Amino acid sequence: MPIFYECQRCTACCRWPGQVRLTDAEIARIAGCLELSEHEFIQRHTRLTQDRRGLALQEQSNGACIFLAGNDCAIQSVKPQQCRDFPNLWRHPEAETQCRAIPHLVGDEEYVKQVAQVTGRTVESVRELLRSRQ
Repeated sequence: MPIFYECQRCTACCRWPGQVRLTDAEIARIAGCLELSEHEFIQRHTRLTQDRRGLALQEQSNGACIFLAGNDCAIQSVKPQQCRDFPNLWRHPEAETQCRAIPHLVGDEEYVKQVAQVTGRTVESVRELLRSRQ
């Protein structure tokens, strides 16, 4: 049985070093939310990804996300898909010890439905992602 993790918005995942890759659509959405042009947003809040194939959000000097303000996400309503997908669709070594998500044992279909709901993905796209990982 799969385990669905109910996020408690503890922001531990926002504090881990790494990179949050951005799509063009996410850049447009976040820039609009911040009332910036896409060019301004890119200049102020992004950096080149490590593989030099795209853009990622900048980090604060301590490695936390640039949009983490205390224990809140300043762009919660338009946060990138990579952020929406945590903790259910990706694994991080520190997740088990630092993430405060509440685990729930659920059936396969319930897992897919709940993940789709919290990530903003379609049920079919969640199924496809899960199939591709098997």
